[in-house]
Amino acid sequence: MSGLVTALLSLVGAYVTLVLFTYFGQAGMLYLPDLPSRELVASPQEIGLNYENIELRTEDGVRLHGWHIPAVSTRGTLLFFHGNAGNISHRLDSIRIFHKLNLSVFIFDYRGYGRSEGSPSEAGTQSDARAAWRFLTEERGIAPGKIIVFGRSLGAAVAAQLATHTQPGALIIESAFTSVPDVAAEIYWWLPVRWLTRFDYATRDYVAQGQGPVLVVHSPEDEIIPYRHGEAIFTAAHAPKEMLRLRGGHNDGFLLSGEHYVQGLDGFLSRNLPRD
Repeated sequence: MSGLVTALLSLVGAYVTLVLFTYFGQAGMLYLPDLPSRELVASPQEIGLNYENIELRTEDGVRLHGWHIPAVSTRGTLLFFHGNAGNISHRLDSIRIFHKLNLSVFIFDYRGYGRSEGSPSEAGTQSDARAAWRFLTEERGIAPGKIIVFGRSLGAAVAAQLATHTQPGALIIESAFTSVPDVAAEIYWWLPVRWLTRFDYATRDYVAQGQGPVLVVHSPEDEIIPYRHGEAIFTAAHAPKEMLRLRGGHNDGFLLSGEHYVQGLDGFLSRNLPRD
């Protein structure tokens, strides 16, 4: 009997340890600036594009680093919020696609990523987003209606939250989750994660609050964020809204989908961006 009690106590102790690790270690599981590296491994110059290094200051004084890649004949400026791993130098494939769509691109690293100072947090990434918006609208004088706010994966939540209190020309949500608690509950179903989760990143709720055109991009083959998340976000969005279905995985769907992806973006922008 004592052996059974000891075994049960060991199991309870292991479970409590796991719960505590899950609670206090969330930031390390969510933010992955060192995967594969914080070092910038390339620049737009490697793909034949001119660019400008940009330094931003957030409301709380954190210095952020980004790139502005101008298009010769631009239809608008795309404000790019990348995912939870790596840095801006790992997004050159996307920058190339957006440039071919005659979009100027402004991409930056969140605090704690790449050459940006600080440590990431939910409030911090939201502050970073506001700093990027101010840079485009105030320092560069770009009309809000000529800005396309684009976010992929974690960046989709940051982009959607920004769009709740700004008026961009369009919002593009790619490979997004409905919220961190929703994803956590699916992965760690044996833990009370909805009580433990310290992050929201409630993409679906943010999209429901927005008013401008929304494009939701997702792949049914996404192995990290199930397609049902994209469908739920699309359902929550107000019209005008469109859904672009990709093929391929979470990190390579936009590449594997090729021209289908490019034409889907092009058509959405043509139908929804204001014309000069």
